[in-house]
Amino acid sequence: MRVNYTSPHDLDESWLDDGWEQLILRWIDDALAGGVAEPNAMVLATVDADGRPSTRTVLCKGISRAGVVFYTNYGSDKARQLGLNPYASATFSWPLIGRQITVRGRVERVEREVTDGYWRGRPRGSQLGAWASDQSQPVASRAVLEQQLAAVAERFPDEIPTPPNWGGFELAPTSVEFWQGRENRLHNRIRVTIAADGSPSAVERLSP
Repeated sequence: MRVNYTSPHDLDESWLDDGWEQLILRWIDDALAGGVAEPNAMVLATVDADGRPSTRTVLCKGISRAGVVFYTNYGSDKARQLGLNPYASATFSWPLIGRQITVRGRVERVEREVTDGYWRGRPRGSQLGAWASDQSQPVASRAVLEQQLAAVAERFPDEIPTPPNWGGFELAPTSVEFWQGRENRLHNRIRVTIAADGSPSAVERLSP
């Protein structure tokens, strides 16, 4: 099974003149316009204490020159692994429009006020779910999970505070690679290497 990509666009280094973060935002808009569901979804890769990798899909909830932000339970597998090895790779994949972006770098927790600000904008159901789920831990059954949700809803009939063990992470990239499918497998790949101050130190075209 193979797709012969026929994009009318040719990814060019000049597309990064306004910054890597601006091109990511533009491509997310293009993915949304192209019919991609949840174009802010990204596959996040971390490694455990033994160096074994784990991947899962999370939602990107912020993009700036400083990095890419996502939120999770700090007791989850991903959070515990990042506590041991604070480096990760995240890939946005949009086969529907023939594009992909991979961000690699160091990950740190965001400030608590940033988490609280994001939390206040979450739907009530999502807030309740964050309290009800002891993420990555075994649960006896779906019924038990529903009971935990009902108990949380009763506990917080009005405003729901941010859980103490829940919050954001920011992946500050050391490199960002943009990929665009082209004919005959001669895909476009452009990698931006990023300095400690967040500015690009090199922009390179890679062989596909």
